[in-house]
Amino acid sequence: MQVLVADKIAASGVEYLRSQEGIEVIEAYGSTKEQILELASGVSAIIVRSETTVDADVIANAPLLKAVGRAGVGVDNIDIEKATERGIVVANTPGGNTIATAELTFTHMLCAARPIAQADHSMKEGRWDRKVLKGTELLDKTLGILGLGRIGAEVAQRAQAFGMKVVAYDPFLTDARAKALNVEKSELEEIWKQADYITVHMPLTDQTRGIIDANAITQMKDGVKLINCARGGLIDEDALLEAIDGGKVAAAGLDVYGREPLQKEHSFRNRKQIVMTPHLGASTEEAQLNVGIEIAETIVQILKKGIIANAVNMPSVDAHTLKILKPYFKLGDILGTLLQQLTPDSIEKLELTYYGRLVELDTMPLTRAIQKGYLKNISGEAINDVNASLLMKRLGIEVQVTKTSTDTPYSELIELVATTESGKKISVEGTLMGRDLEPRIVAINDRDLEITPQNVLLLLENTDTPGMVGFLGTILGRHDINIANMTLNRQKAGSNAIAIFELDERPTEDCITEISSHESIFNLRVIDFRRKA
Repeated sequence: MQVLVADKIAASGVEYLRSQEGIEVIEAYGSTKEQILELASGVSAIIVRSETTVDADVIANAPLLKAVGRAGVGVDNIDIEKATERGIVVANTPGGNTIATAELTFTHMLCAARPIAQADHSMKEGRWDRKVLKGTELLDKTLGILGLGRIGAEVAQRAQAFGMKVVAYDPFLTDARAKALNVEKSELEEIWKQADYITVHMPLTDQTRGIIDANAITQMKDGVKLINCARGGLIDEDALLEAIDGGKVAAAGLDVYGREPLQKEHSFRNRKQIVMTPHLGASTEEAQLNVGIEIAETIVQILKKGIIANAVNMPSVDAHTLKILKPYFKLGDILGTLLQQLTPDSIEKLELTYYGRLVELDTMPLTRAIQKGYLKNISGEAINDVNASLLMKRLGIEVQVTKTSTDTPYSELIELVATTESGKKISVEGTLMGRDLEPRIVAINDRDLEITPQNVLLLLENTDTPGMVGFLGTILGRHDINIANMTLNRQKAGSNAIAIFELDERPTEDCITEISSHESIFNLRVIDFRRKA
């Protein structure tokens, strides 16, 4: 497997990649777009920082690509939508440069409070501007933080050490986390009105682009001070310039810009109220070492072990939970495959219910396994953990997940219910049994039974009449098809019955036609677990 390191990372990260058996490293720092396209054609993974763009063209030209790693946090130089469509993991290193960026943010905040950069410039020009270079204190000021992830939380901690009140906006911030961090959870409009300082720590998305724009600035306090060490584009640059010139914004500290490198003629360079640094957020010796090693380890885990951490286009799960869930993945795949082959037409809704001990676990990886099982025989695309949910949405299938403490006869149980366009419901249930935790199907359409899902199942629904088992056995024997096991279920004598035969091989069409001819059989399904996408 080839790994293309397109942007320079710490040498220790590259050395770690080279030390892995079966991995060939291609270092291509400073390559042109054309060179990247050529190199990408045979690689399994690409590692970038912020210089190289992995766009739709690169992804289309990399048929073997399984992962794109960003040595850093921001991933706006990677086409996540196209990667997800292809089932390519996009991973970053959210922890490696946390402290470095938080400290730089606070450096800019201090420079906004005290005119350090301006004083330095004045001194080097031979002046002594002691009387005009007056600043303010951070004590008792209010800091508004937009985005309370790892970096935002570290900034909050440092602000509190300086005696500041911290208010925060984050759509994913829970009351419990806000309380634990000793911050006040607020809406944007409240932050605009309260904050003396505002710092942004969010990814750049369609929703966050220009989150601080002219309209937001007009609602802020006069003399507010703005900091951006996250991603260029979060602050509308034209609006910021106008607010600086009009005195609404007293100072700004910027490490990132809408277009980088910042143009020589950019108006920011002429505003003494703006202190700028050239995207130095992760530029410490410690951060460079951390993100280089972290992304190298992440890529190796994905390529060699299938363990996904720090993915931005799919939920990640910790190693302990993954180990517990692993036996259930096969069961989930089997149930999804079974349900799809039992469904007579397309479905509108797929309901997944987890019972028993599964309720206590993060079942998102298991949900993806079920979706993969359902899709693998009906989708023309390669299905994996990354794109399964996206492909379900494209098919117009609503997926609903429920965890319940309702009692069942089993210590854990998975129930799937599909609703077709005509309103018909088809259900399957399964669990794990025995020392080896082997998958078992324990119900179909609310009829209790026990099946070992191997090879091929022949499922019959029929009016309960004498001689059915003999009839089936005779025909299957005549076609040289061996019955490995069978199970029956009927509600009462003479009512509808369900029979499932575990077969060593798939019946021929002639065999199926002969069985279907029996007047008591009104539904016949062949379930083949050997089929692959």
